[in-house]
Amino acid sequence: MTFLQMLVTAIVQGVTEFLPISSSGHLILTPVFMGADDQGPLIDAALHVGSLFAIIVYFWKDAWGLVRGGFATVGIGQAAEQRRLFWWVAIGTVPVVAFGAFLYANDIMSRLRMTDLVAANLIGYGLLLGIADRFGRQEKAYEDMTVRDAIVVGTAQALALIPGTSRSGVTMTAARFLGYKRVEAARFSFLLSIPAVAGAGVLIIPEIMEVGGELLTEALITGAMTFVAALATMHFLMRFLRKASMMVFVVYRVLLGIALLWAF
Repeated sequence: MTFLQMLVTAIVQGVTEFLPISSSGHLILTPVFMGADDQGPLIDAALHVGSLFAIIVYFWKDAWGLVRGGFATVGIGQAAEQRRLFWWVAIGTVPVVAFGAFLYANDIMSRLRMTDLVAANLIGYGLLLGIADRFGRQEKAYEDMTVRDAIVVGTAQALALIPGTSRSGVTMTAARFLGYKRVEAARFSFLLSIPAVAGAGVLIIPEIMEVGGELLTEALITGAMTFVAALATMHFLMRFLRKASMMVFVVYRVLLGIALLWAF
């Protein structure tokens, strides 16, 4: 990868990871439009780790609450509320871990990197997001999460392993259908991503270290640049959702999907 490709890829990941428009889909499209080789799933995973650190920094109070809840679960400290939320995040992570392990073990991920699939998912899940945001009630907050809600949103997150779906988009769609406010839906979506993305990072570290050299350097540089772009994007999105709907993202997804189907 050239430095320009690393910079563009990092910005694309940092921006699209948190906007409900599919980071994986855009990461597949980026080298296509740049006329470059696909960066591959290992670099993609490194980019997501950069996004992970941005989530931890931005939501550091919530992230620390989950840590306290984890310790309280094993009898260290007293944090009943945080312990309950820790369990909801843990339960919501099970579907994506199971589905991700299946895709990884059967080497399916690389075969899903198809433009047509990205386009179809951009349109289909974009329309679902629009319906959920238009008709979903705005009653629940993050603290109102139940085990049923955690399972529903967690199952939705597993679908995001298919490019073009959007992890933040599909989890926010599920949360909005369940009646969560826009900001609260985004908040739980981002916190739910912490164990999932961390797990993916742990899986690819041995592979990147084994290859080493140039790939390791590219992973570190793109991950660091992604962190900066992701932090700025999260700040923008959380302010945006307090004042506006998600319809602009729906329109973008549908138009991009149609353009991809027409062009490819």
